[in-house]
Amino acid sequence: MEDKIIEGLAYALPALITGGVAYLILSRFIDQDNSEKKFNALVEKKRESLPVKLQAYERMLLFCERINPAKLLLRVTPLNDSPSDYLQLLIGNIEQEFEHNMVQQLYISEEAWKAVLGAKLAIIAKIRSVAEKSETSKEMRENILIDYSQTVSPTETSVGILKLEVKKLI
Repeated sequence: MEDKIIEGLAYALPALITGGVAYLILSRFIDQDNSEKKFNALVEKKRESLPVKLQAYERMLLFCERINPAKLLLRVTPLNDSPSDYLQLLIGNIEQEFEHNMVQQLYISEEAWKAVLGAKLAIIAKIRSVAEKSETSKEMRENILIDYSQTVSPTETSVGILKLEVKKLI
């Protein structure tokens, strides 16, 4: 009886070891295959999302260019001589551009979004402060252009950040 148990173990033990080794090899193969599939899915996702992200950065760059005071003042001319009316027209134009591009924040980095939002707010604040000191809309336009010719526009800073982020993506 003992001989049969020992004989049975002699057959079972190599089979168990072979089964265990096969199980380990197969489980590692399956894990590696799953990892490879996840990696390929991630690569595919990034490949598909890159054009959308680049388009978002392009639109935010265009937004910054459109609200750049030098370009904004050339594009939006005053309807009358009132600086407060012109102020409202400029702010309305900036806000309209912003609302049109607001959804792009989903596709750009938090830092880039904060830079763009900061540029928008800084420009509006500067335009408001200049409008309070101006007698006419023509004087307001001149003062804004003089102020921004002496300092770096917040939009230029935002454009720089956006360009750096795009270089990281590509």
